[in-house]
Amino acid sequence: MTSYTLGQKYISPIKPERGVFPLDHEGECKESMLKYMLCLSRHDNKPSSCQDESKTYFQCRMDRNLMKKHEWEDLGYHHEEQQQQQQQQQK
Repeated sequence: MTSYTLGQKYISPIKPERGVFPLDHEGECKESMLKYMLCLSRHDNKPSSCQDESKTYFQCRMDRNLMKKHEWEDLGYHHEEQQQQQQQQQK
């Protein structure tokens, strides 16, 4: 049984920023996901330390239509690419 209280505020749920994406029921990207999770556990759950692994995981998901294709910059990888370009210029 539900009850209604006067003055109670209704909070509508907020949808995810990137929308809904299908779960990987077939385990198509399980290997890359496990490598990413292992990397996180080795680096105190700091995602910045596991960018290569996360990028591989996202690429797997995009290749198999488990998520919408996005530019890497939209997924937060622009800093990594800028750092690589700077390192190449210094050589």
